[in-house]
Amino acid sequence: MAVDIDLGGRTALVTGGGAGIGRAVCVWLARAGADVVVADLRGEAAEETAALVAAEGVRSLACAFDATDPAQVARVVDAAVAEFGGMDIAVNNVGMTAGHGASAFVDWTPQGLRDVVGVNLMATAYSCQAEARAMIAGGRGGCIVNVSSGETTRPAPGLAPYGAAKAAVNHLTQTLAVELAAHRIRVNAVAPGTTLTEQVAASLTPEFQAALLGAIPLGALSEPDDMARLVLFVVSDLAAHTTGQFLLSDNGAFLSRSRPAYDVK
Repeated sequence: MAVDIDLGGRTALVTGGGAGIGRAVCVWLARAGADVVVADLRGEAAEETAALVAAEGVRSLACAFDATDPAQVARVVDAAVAEFGGMDIAVNNVGMTAGHGASAFVDWTPQGLRDVVGVNLMATAYSCQAEARAMIAGGRGGCIVNVSSGETTRPAPGLAPYGAAKAAVNHLTQTLAVELAAHRIRVNAVAPGTTLTEQVAASLTPEFQAALLGAIPLGALSEPDDMARLVLFVVSDLAAHTTGQFLLSDNGAFLSRSRPAYDVK
């Protein structure tokens, strides 16, 4: 007997959907039948992803927004509800290092710390709040997925504020899973290891990539589609009893006792 994931009739919002993991998530949700709202800081990138979603035969909407501005986040959620009549799925994928490179913690500036915490923790918190309000008002439950990081499973030299902010996202996820359970809203976090998005692939030297592979039990780095398929499972009815969880997909990297350090200046 074949087992299919059918998200037909559901609406999904994906933040950071303009490229990388976010774009792959949008496409896989569309393949399962969901209408998808693509939100990204770069409006043109959001439009490109929305076109890929529409090519799967579902409805799409592209929105340009800054996820660190709660007013803009609320505007996108309102637009999604107005366009599609509600919100069933939300995937919060905004993050990374806000344009800052890896640095020893003592060298991070106050502005750099604020930027990284803002784009990872605060952007996720603003999104969760607006999405939860919409799902509660809709009265039909829902599922929120926060994209965390494998860097939360062990020390992350050079990326201390990023790892700390993502660890806070994990705690937020568990707390919201308890608070929102009465409204039939599931909240989970998924965590990629090193994933070869265009941005990450361009930043890895061949030597560093080889060192990473040598420290990963399965000997592989992930592609955006790998994380997208995990998200698809988590938001589907196959995971209907899963909430408050941290699902790590890093090819076993967290099991390794050795990990090459980022080049900290």
